[in-house]
Amino acid sequence: MEKIFKLIKKWKFSIVIVLLATIILCCSEEKYKETTDETLNITEYLRTMPEYSMFVEILDVTGYASFMNTYGTYTLFLPTNDAITNLMADFGVSSISAIPIEELRDIVKLHILEETITTTSFTDGKIASPSMQGQFLITGATYDGGSASITVNKEAKITASNVEVGNGVMHVIDKVLRVADKTLAETIDTDASLSIFAEAIKATGWYDKLDQPVTYDEDSIPSYLTVIAQTDEVFQKAGFNSFDELKARYSHLNDPTNLEDSLNLFVAYRISPGLNYLADLAVTPALLTQAPLEVISVKLAADSLLINEEVFNGVLEKGVEINREPSDETASNGVVHLVKDNYFIKKRLPQPVYFDLGDQPEFRQLSAVFRKPGNYASLSDAELSSMSWEGSPSVTYSCPAIGDGNAAGWHGDLLDVLRLRDGYINNIEFTTPVIIKGQYKVWVSYRTNPRAPSSARAFFNDVPLSRLLNMQEYGDSGTPERVLESQGYKRHIEPFSSRFNSRLMGIINVETTGRHTFRFQSLAYAGGNSWFDVVEFRPVDMDQLYPKFESSGSGLIYD
Repeated sequence: MEKIFKLIKKWKFSIVIVLLATIILCCSEEKYKETTDETLNITEYLRTMPEYSMFVEILDVTGYASFMNTYGTYTLFLPTNDAITNLMADFGVSSISAIPIEELRDIVKLHILEETITTTSFTDGKIASPSMQGQFLITGATYDGGSASITVNKEAKITASNVEVGNGVMHVIDKVLRVADKTLAETIDTDASLSIFAEAIKATGWYDKLDQPVTYDEDSIPSYLTVIAQTDEVFQKAGFNSFDELKARYSHLNDPTNLEDSLNLFVAYRISPGLNYLADLAVTPALLTQAPLEVISVKLAADSLLINEEVFNGVLEKGVEINREPSDETASNGVVHLVKDNYFIKKRLPQPVYFDLGDQPEFRQLSAVFRKPGNYASLSDAELSSMSWEGSPSVTYSCPAIGDGNAAGWHGDLLDVLRLRDGYINNIEFTTPVIIKGQYKVWVSYRTNPRAPSSARAFFNDVPLSRLLNMQEYGDSGTPERVLESQGYKRHIEPFSSRFNSRLMGIINVETTGRHTFRFQSLAYAGGNSWFDVVEFRPVDMDQLYPKFESSGSGLIYD
């Protein structure tokens, strides 16, 4: 019997809440769906609505009035006059002009997304596209007095949604959104429930590192960090009633600032590079930490995110649940999550990694395109942080329409590379997800094209794999699957389409836990498109056929 586990089903509880909130909102006395004359863009429309006159004044003062009147595809979270009156009270001023201009500009940019996003695209968590200010917005559902509402950044409620204008859509909110201006260190230190954890980051020297502003390296990758913190209540449940008790238990060198001290490692194991909201963790099976060569595993189970839950020698080692409600706390240099229990560094065994090549962070941010059937987008290597290549300026993320033969891959999408060959585009290199130290078999799955290269080599960390890839080969639907596996092929999707094929490229030794490079080099002429689906890194002692991938879906099929 097929067991298909879909991410959308695993988030069933959250989606039901959001849908329920939307339904209730639409049935209330407020008018939640409005359509305006298409000739009226945001600023023009707002000038006709006295109840938003104060936000119009902010647009005028900051110089954004003309910008928001240009044609485009925007989403505006629109605060009411009452909300802005409360903002002035927070600043202790009686006029908008008395608020520092840079504060106002940041506030305006935080309320604008450069993409049209309606409430049907909201989930219980981060909106995929960042605001113009750069910070992400968080949506969710809340119940108050028997009624449900959609919230933004856990505080503002949407009182009218999906107001259509000529250059986008607006959602009216009852509170002005504020830019998160505290660093991770300040966010933790000012939370009374995190006093033991705050003392731990200070004693180990991590406070200073969590207090740094965001910087960018030579590849324009920002220095955001993710912290998984523990409340005093969690520490007390684990038997630690004070920081001194925690230090006595963990600081085996009696020097918490020493990077090899167990207390330092305890803290470092709870800090990860990158900006990882819950929505990101849900699709990240392994997360690097600041503890050298140590990772945490993340598992999505029903409506819960679990850390370090695994089966070892046939025995389930229960994981620690992330406390979702207070998590996704944005800081100026990262994000903070909370867990419900204490947890420890765990020795990692090799785990499978299923690398969907089209799932690049920049494509994922295009919420109107990413995994939306019938859509595609092209980006250059300068716009993609985890890909590079020689030659042609762009590659394409493609999510074909339902029923299109190209839509049969996992998640229904493909990475589309035109003319993978010398003289056009070649040596296309990816930074992989985290792969745990160990030995793996590597499979490459693709959509067949007679005009794709007949010979391509794959490299792992610049070491060539033993077999070549012929992207003109069709999938074999007749040979028994175990016989086919012995020949270095398999049917990776279910239901199977012979338009797709999967090739065993060789065996690799991953010497260190972390992210690595994987590269394709065409050795032959290609006059057409190369369509890549997924690269699998499966431990050598794992079944190489199962789980399979759900064709056109997000599931895994185990038998």
